[in-house]
Amino acid sequence: MAEALSQSQIDELLNKMRSGGIEEVEEEEVETKSKEKEYDFASPKKFTKDQLKSLNSLYENFARVASSYFTSVIRDVCEINVVQIEEQRYYEYSNALPDNALVAMISFKPESPQYDETMLMMDVATSMGYCLVDRLLGGTKKVEQPNRDYTEIELMLLQHSMTQITRYLKEAWCNNFAVEMKMQSIETNGRLLQAFAPQDTVVIVTFEIKSETLDATANVCMPAENLEKIINSFSIKYSKTVRQHNKEEEEQKRAAVLEYLKDSDVTMEAVLDSCQMDLGSIMSLKPNDVISLNRKITENITLMVEGNPWFEAKFGKMGTRTAVKVINTIEK
Repeated sequence: MAEALSQSQIDELLNKMRSGGIEEVEEEEVETKSKEKEYDFASPKKFTKDQLKSLNSLYENFARVASSYFTSVIRDVCEINVVQIEEQRYYEYSNALPDNALVAMISFKPESPQYDETMLMMDVATSMGYCLVDRLLGGTKKVEQPNRDYTEIELMLLQHSMTQITRYLKEAWCNNFAVEMKMQSIETNGRLLQAFAPQDTVVIVTFEIKSETLDATANVCMPAENLEKIINSFSIKYSKTVRQHNKEEEEQKRAAVLEYLKDSDVTMEAVLDSCQMDLGSIMSLKPNDVISLNRKITENITLMVEGNPWFEAKFGKMGTRTAVKVINTIEK
């Protein structure tokens, strides 16, 4: 039931309409709404920014390798980039697939028994599928997408390409998490696929594929329930490994650098004091002239290493030679 306005509220609205205040209020409301972000409490986000960042790094490695493969297949420079990673319901992803989308069903089996086996879905734009077929059969021109389904021969060619892509995807995953991946089948109608329950939360990784004659997209879909456990495991393992590896590596580098520096020649200077004179006085200096300093001969002098003060020392003699004795180190 709508809330009724009181007489004071009606009068206030009328006054604002006369003074033009209503437009300002509406502008403020629009600006506030533009800053607001919708959040669905019925399906809260399962992944943090750091977890999605780890996943983004994994798929960026895959994108670099896959771009090299597609460059060799289509015989043109091909770039693949990760556009976004988002969570959504499976039915939203399924409904967004076109009727003639090319979908590869890939089994995802972790080597550790504590993780469940699941399925990955990789859908590729139809334009990309026909471009691959054309190039694999010797074509060189821009392909116009025909209004028909794939033939059996075309599907066999695409299955070969998707099998190779699955290998690259497995390599990207195995850098962080031991897993066995294998392409099971290729489907051409994503709407009829029921790989997961409609209400299941899935993670969608979207790729952008670009070349001179091609502009297409591809997506990788994986259930969030399995992915959440996996990301937690390899993120913790990876961070610990990196820290331990970096510490040992730094110690080895430090020892190697010091070892090489031991044989290096450096210039050392013993400085009793410094003074400032005008150019005329310096030009008039002659042998046996005496320059007075502000430091006694018995005071500590500075020992310079490559122009930098490193030690304090005492000035003296050792036998018939002039020498300095190191007293202490100058703190930087």
